[in-house]
Amino acid sequence: MANDTEIFEGLRQELRRGSLILAVLGQLRAEHYGYTLRKALADTGVEIDEGALYPMLRRLETQGLLTSEWREEEKRNKRFYRLSPLGTETLARLIVEWRALNQSLDGILGT
Repeated sequence: MANDTEIFEGLRQELRRGSLILAVLGQLRAEHYGYTLRKALADTGVEIDEGALYPMLRRLETQGLLTSEWREEEKRNKRFYRLSPLGTETLARLIVEWRALNQSLDGILGT
């Protein structure tokens, strides 16, 4: 049987998963490559490791929410990501959902 810490960590990861997608989409309203995206997220208090970020970026691109292109910068090839038109539309809809859910949870949790 799982202990309290394992239960909490599992639930915490579930809670973070959807929030991280929203944070990544929001940050990609401006173009970033992986490292600068991770740094920009971390600078706002949203930590995400490379092992989670890069598969997420590939999945979001496959879904049509992101576009990417390889470019040389500082003598290195880097893949730059940004929202696609569908990604911009989807982000706007998710923000509405996020705000409504937060308002409901604030009422339930008494915050």
